[in-house]
Amino acid sequence: MSPRHPERSPAIERRAYRSPDWLVAQADLHFVLDRGDTRVHSRLEVSRNPDGGDAAAPLVLNGAGLETVAVKVDGRDLSDDKYTVQGETLTLDLAGDEAVVETIVDIHPDANTALEGLYAAGDMLLTQCEAEGFRKITWYPDRPDVMAKFRVRLEADREAFPVLLSNGNCVESGELDGGRHYTVWEDPFAKPSYLFAVVAGKLAVLEDEFTTSSGRKVDLKVWSEPENLPKLDWAMASLKQSMAWDEERFGLEYDLDVYHIVATHDFNMGAMENKSLNVFNARYVLADQDTATDADFEAIESVIGHEYFHNWTGNRVTCRDWFQLTLKEGLTVFRDQEFTSDLRSRGVKRIQTAANLKARQFPEDAGPMAHPVRPERYVEINNFYTATVYEKGSEVVRMYQTLLGRDGFRKGMDLYFERHDGQAVTCDDFLAAMADANGRDLGQFERWYRQTGTPVLRASLRREGDETVLTLAQRLPDHPDNRGIGPLMIPVQVGFLDGDNRSLPVTLADEDKPGPETRLLVLDQPESEFRFRDLPEGAVPSLLRDFSAPVKLVFDWSPEELARLAGFDPDPVNRHQAMRRLSERVLDGAITGSTLPAEVELLERAWAAVLDDKTIDPALAAELLSLPSENELAQDRDPVDVEAIHRARSELRTYLAGALESRLVACVDALAPQGPWSGAGEATAARAWRNRCLEILAYAGLDSGAMRARRQFEAADNMTDRMAALRALVLAGHEGADEALKAFEQRYRDDALVMDKWFSVQVMRPHGSAVETIAELKQHPAFRMTNPNKVRAVIGVFAMHNPVAFHRADGAGYQLVGEALDELDDLNPQVAARLATAFNRWRAYGEKRGGMMKAELEKLAAKDGLSPDVGEIVTAALSTK
Repeated sequence: MSPRHPERSPAIERRAYRSPDWLVAQADLHFVLDRGDTRVHSRLEVSRNPDGGDAAAPLVLNGAGLETVAVKVDGRDLSDDKYTVQGETLTLDLAGDEAVVETIVDIHPDANTALEGLYAAGDMLLTQCEAEGFRKITWYPDRPDVMAKFRVRLEADREAFPVLLSNGNCVESGELDGGRHYTVWEDPFAKPSYLFAVVAGKLAVLEDEFTTSSGRKVDLKVWSEPENLPKLDWAMASLKQSMAWDEERFGLEYDLDVYHIVATHDFNMGAMENKSLNVFNARYVLADQDTATDADFEAIESVIGHEYFHNWTGNRVTCRDWFQLTLKEGLTVFRDQEFTSDLRSRGVKRIQTAANLKARQFPEDAGPMAHPVRPERYVEINNFYTATVYEKGSEVVRMYQTLLGRDGFRKGMDLYFERHDGQAVTCDDFLAAMADANGRDLGQFERWYRQTGTPVLRASLRREGDETVLTLAQRLPDHPDNRGIGPLMIPVQVGFLDGDNRSLPVTLADEDKPGPETRLLVLDQPESEFRFRDLPEGAVPSLLRDFSAPVKLVFDWSPEELARLAGFDPDPVNRHQAMRRLSERVLDGAITGSTLPAEVELLERAWAAVLDDKTIDPALAAELLSLPSENELAQDRDPVDVEAIHRARSELRTYLAGALESRLVACVDALAPQGPWSGAGEATAARAWRNRCLEILAYAGLDSGAMRARRQFEAADNMTDRMAALRALVLAGHEGADEALKAFEQRYRDDALVMDKWFSVQVMRPHGSAVETIAELKQHPAFRMTNPNKVRAVIGVFAMHNPVAFHRADGAGYQLVGEALDELDDLNPQVAARLATAFNRWRAYGEKRGGMMKAELEKLAAKDGLSPDVGEIVTAALSTK
């Protein structure tokens, strides 16, 4: 089906929630599958909800784009005048409190470019039902608080669709006349419709098994196209690690006989946690050393963990309504972050998580679509699968653990499952479990679910006699949702360094014994003072260690103090933050002035100390020697001077590379690969450090970097090194870049995922000519506007990660993205809406650039039949003050 464009809908309000009037106990579905025309026969056992608000309410079913063939109640066919279809609802006035309602509908997977509901992808048919895709399959009360047991029969041509999968356990299969076959699946656990799944196609499988801690064997099956079977080993290993970790860390076992993962190249999101039948974007499943980078391997491990962890935090206990989305997503992001931290470097993972939040979520908090982690309203729920709901939501969950301790958090989780297994619940229910399990009053903490924007935490330090006084003050952004909320409960972890850069005990003034080197303070007032004893005068504060709360920290460190923290803070997150702050000081001076400021020498010495440290974790070193991106530097500027930011960053990179060239070259050469490739942690850390040093040399235009990049590209035996060398050559415009691109294309032209990397590196060239490059790439046979991965690799990377070209002075970048959004809105509104956020800050780019960006938004707003997905984003952007 093509996306339908209904009239603009009014916002749905959280406060307007009401319990469903009818419940579904059993859903029996019968699919006669075909790419062009699929028939779906649904049989629902419905009953009035005793907790519903209206004892006489009709049964209202949701449906979109369905061709209704028949409607029956208790076995009797209904004529058209016995039910009402209006918009996306079918209404039945039922006598009594129970009924069996049957519908037969026809749908058309091959015409479904929106990739919601049942759609065709290559040789497969598959479904995506979250958030409201199930209504594109059959008539149903499509809301998460209606939970039913499903029995599903799938019929199809055996040659076209030899594999037929659905949720739960396969209880029957057999042959039919005419070369057809069938399978029957039963899921013993009640679930909402958004967790329903069907997959049919020509698939190969990698099989294994896992024995749970209680001794039950679970069959594990990872499916993909036959040619990709050798690339499934890492996905299987990651799944088994996830299952073992969840048992050990949270005592949670898997609950069915089989667990499926299916990879597809046509998917709007990263993956979907459908009960027992996870459907994944292929980029988060397929991997080997020749086609996947170390970052890809880690992402696969993380996303497979995330979807598996949803079995309990999302499936067994789900959200009552879509306003509670962070209940399952924020919690499960936190769990996958902890999983990665336990398997890899906890400090490095936390650095990356905090940096990602600041780069992606902080701008969202400051933008026209700013919303709480639990939104108060929405027009199109697909627009709220955001960094706020996911990443900031995970930070809210992390604060529970910071406040309660790991053991206290586990007690809260245990009580949460004990109370709510098999239920659809709210964020308030989660908070209550945490509070009750620990005997804590967390009423004030609930405000984190309601506040909008990034809170500001201001700190100041003074000396009073022998005491050191730390003043902390909090402020919420000026936003209607924040009125009357009051102060938040903010956990602030602090430490101090003495004159020799050693970590000091942090002892409160009224304590007799020395305190810990990292002290947890809780700010629950607009402003509070904390007094410490036994701190020497001039002790340097390390504030917000481990990024203990998602806030903007304001404190007036001197450049010298930042350099000390960058070199010696035992907290890796604050060490990284100090290096970033020092870099930003230098860059701020260069952006507003004509030359690099004097503080650049401190930054140079700080980088030199990292390069000279033979004991440092190489993965940490790679993070420390990273500069803020141009987008990050633009975040808090108004107006944004695109050229000045690019010039300043380029100048600083060139200065540092030139001053430290010998050290950087020594690092690259010393870490040259020895022996066969390894995916072990030490090897991946060494590659990260070596490639960071190569990047610094090459991006600065140094011959020493260009020569080593060419050599590395030619000799690489893995995608991490090959891609790092290709990026260095292409983005810095070195000799040999075009030849390397041709060689890369020749080698990987039949690998869809690797070609995404080839597309992206070209559109990231920091030059206005990237606009013309995109016009050429869109004609490439590997590019399809109907494939979300390709759109993200080309249009998305250009709009979100190439500010020099996107903000080209003549507006060609804006026009390119605007035209792409117009086309995408008709094909896939979900993907289009995400890309439309590139125009959110149009007011910050001055009269000329801002005017051209606004013009593109106005063109979209005036489009006949604009989707609600894109319409909500565009309307919000144009409404900004």
